[in-house]
Amino acid sequence: MDELISKKDLLDLTEISYGQLYRWKRKNIIPEEWFIKKASYTGQETYFPKDKILERIDKIKEMKDKLSLDELADMFSAKPANINISKEDLMERGILSQRTINMYEEVCGCLDKFDFDNILIPYILEALLKSGEITFDEGKSLILMLKTLKPKQYDCKVILIRKFGVGFWLAGEIDGEFMVDEDCKIVIQTFINKFVEQLKLKIEG
Repeated sequence: MDELISKKDLLDLTEISYGQLYRWKRKNIIPEEWFIKKASYTGQETYFPKDKILERIDKIKEMKDKLSLDELADMFSAKPANINISKEDLMERGILSQRTINMYEEVCGCLDKFDFDNILIPYILEALLKSGEITFDEGKSLILMLKTLKPKQYDCKVILIRKFGVGFWLAGEIDGEFMVDEDCKIVIQTFINKFVEQLKLKIEG
């Protein structure tokens, strides 16, 4: 399981108020499922997945002077924007490269217009290819796996494990530590929602 942080420690560490925290909850800027109730000697206490909540609050504090609460809620929402963009516009705006579009269309077929989902998958692919951590074959396997996900499943972790030079992908609510055999190497662990937020900013900005 994720390491947890108590509400009191969270407020102290981030220097935000109780009111701010629950205002962000009402706007779904912080997901309700991150508010975890646990019994304590005082009755009941609220905890949060530590890494997720700290990263989210850092982003909120960074953006709150530039965006309204409604705009922040839309940015953090996993619901794809209702958009259709041509591949030429995607390349001109620096969102995708020709190479990545070609790889995506080789697997999924040619597209005249790209909706949010069809931009998100090659966007993730491009970021991971640029990192130098995945091969082209692993990139094509990633496309096939991500095509099976629905928008409501975007709040999940993607993991690349490589064994004897062969990579395979996992996706799901994979929290905490897990074991692999000694011949396996965990190459990548990342969350899809991170890319959703980045891409929305690029498209809207």
